[in-house]
Amino acid sequence: MTNISDNNKRIAKNTLLLYGRMAIMMFVGLFTSRVNLASLGIQDYGIYNAVGGVVAMLSILSGAMAVAVSRFITVGLGKGDEERMKVIFSTSVIIQIMMSAIVIFVAEIIGVWFLNTRMVIPADRISAANVVFQCSLITFAINLLSVPYNAVIIAHEKMAAFGYISILEALLKLLVAYLIYVSPFDKLDVYAILLCLVALLIRLIYGVYCKRHFSETIFKFVLDKNLVKDMFGFIGWAFLGNGVVVLKDQGINILLNLFCGPVVNAARGISMQVNNYVYSFVQNFMTAVNPQITKNYAQKDIVYMHKLIIRSAKFGFFIMMILILPLCANIDYVLNLWLVKVPAHTNNFVTLVLIYSLVGTFSVPLLTGVLAEGNIKNYEINLGITYFSNFIAAYFILDAGVKVEWVFVLNIFFELIVLFILLLQSKRKYSLPIGRYTIECLIPCISVLGLCTFIIYILKLVDANNLFIFIVDTIIIVAICFISVATFGVSRNERQYLIKIIKNKIIKE
Repeated sequence: MTNISDNNKRIAKNTLLLYGRMAIMMFVGLFTSRVNLASLGIQDYGIYNAVGGVVAMLSILSGAMAVAVSRFITVGLGKGDEERMKVIFSTSVIIQIMMSAIVIFVAEIIGVWFLNTRMVIPADRISAANVVFQCSLITFAINLLSVPYNAVIIAHEKMAAFGYISILEALLKLLVAYLIYVSPFDKLDVYAILLCLVALLIRLIYGVYCKRHFSETIFKFVLDKNLVKDMFGFIGWAFLGNGVVVLKDQGINILLNLFCGPVVNAARGISMQVNNYVYSFVQNFMTAVNPQITKNYAQKDIVYMHKLIIRSAKFGFFIMMILILPLCANIDYVLNLWLVKVPAHTNNFVTLVLIYSLVGTFSVPLLTGVLAEGNIKNYEINLGITYFSNFIAAYFILDAGVKVEWVFVLNIFFELIVLFILLLQSKRKYSLPIGRYTIECLIPCISVLGLCTFIIYILKLVDANNLFIFIVDTIIIVAICFISVATFGVSRNERQYLIKIIKNKIIKE
């Protein structure tokens, strides 16, 4: 039976560690983004984001493999089978090597052709764009080989390792920002090469850490045929799902380049960067919770699994809401304070992307439960149809000359459809009570969001024109959110649950 007290303690501790890491990374990341945009210029910054999207289009297999490896390693750990863990890890590494070779081969043929014949890039920047492409491809291969190591760290819930190594990575990227600022060479070339070197160094550090702390990560040439069959059965459908996710995200990025040019890519790149930093606070919480969901499924403790999914979805939504409302209320001021020059459309893109991620917070724990069950065929087929429809709809909107912001509105609509699909799959696969999920999670979250938005609008806490007003607005908005969540968003048992974690777990640690 699951030791609920120990699990709560572990989740709280890991979440706290990940938040400390995120605070440092966000500060460094926001500063480096400002420096990088100023050093590269809007055009080159947009080229880097657009070309990186081409590589991401070819990284479908890496996403599928990451899902598969994480699932099999976490389930193996949940069952306490150390020997099986060793076989899973070594088999995963061999598969990753084969997959990286295949993707690189395909990318060098299709990707290079597409980059040089179809993308909208000024003629004098084609050479630099090719350097970016090759460096992005090498970085992709490095990250692909890191998947089994990262999966082991997450499965063991050793989040401190992520904290320290991620801080080092953020500091290295700060150094990169300084070097491209002072570099006498082509800044886009230097930027791409240095980021590739940072990825290589971080990959080596993860490898050394895992070999010193986890016995199952000592690689041996073991290729379990039955395991390969099981993994590829899982990977095949995960490939479909990740393929349409990549098509939807990076495919739309390329469509924006084809229809609107690199300046719009720069605006999208900035909006995605803001979203990544904000959503990382939720992602860190989910990273601490997800292994517990998978392990409880492996241990057949479905009742606690349901409770964990409902609570983590609700708390994740509230965390995201508290972060984005002050930002969206004063988005023009924040962007002008942060960036030297703000590309057109950036304010609208940031707001819409943050709303998209807010909807997505409901889906993460549901998806973890679906993946833990293992039979993902129906889910991936439905996901494929939904996201492919999203991509096609985006194409027709851009081709019709409609305002580019509607592409992001479409993303939000289709993400709601994905949430509905996940709810149905969760009910079928692990008997999630949808009525309970709706009453305990969806209704409180939507009600609190509506209440907070209404109060902010009535009090006119928008359009700050100086730092003092922005700080005051932010404090008031956060206070409104906290009071609303505490009063209407959580039950008495959940309030006691949170207070108990804070008092008895975090403080005593």
